[in-house]
Amino acid sequence: MAPGGFWTSTGVILVLYILLVIILRAPLF
Repeated sequence: MAPGGFWTSTGVILVLYILLVIILRAPLF
């Protein structure tokens, strides 16, 4: 298991996904 590459790529994808969800949900509030 490669902690650096795996967690880095996964972390970036999760952050981008969360930001996208927040941006899409923003107009609802």
